[in-house]
Amino acid sequence: MEYVALTGISERVISELRQNRLLTIEIRNPYNFMAALHLNVGDMLLLTHTSPEDLTGGSMGIVAKLVRHQISTHRLTQSNELYYEERETTSLRLQLDPKCIARVRKVLNNTMGEATKVEAEEIPLYNAR
Repeated sequence: MEYVALTGISERVISELRQNRLLTIEIRNPYNFMAALHLNVGDMLLLTHTSPEDLTGGSMGIVAKLVRHQISTHRLTQSNELYYEERETTSLRLQLDPKCIARVRKVLNNTMGEATKVEAEEIPLYNAR
């Protein structure tokens, strides 16, 4: 099956998803931000701790269903008598419901600025390692 992939996800997040916990994560990484930007509630996606550069067939991950999708922007200003600085960051908050463990068969797209897409197969619990 084809999935949008979020890469470089921390081991702690992957571990919590493996325990079948509903989890909300915040995405700031450009690869993952572009991949998740156009997802809709109910879409399935693959999360893996593998970095985008190292993503290949055989990489393991967790398939999760997108429950909630929220874009938020934060503004921070600093100033004194000599300067005024304003910074803005945009992030995505995704609430995920884990479904199963999967193995990447083939990377379909891994281009910066586009959604990372993979073809992956679900791994039965007795085969997962």
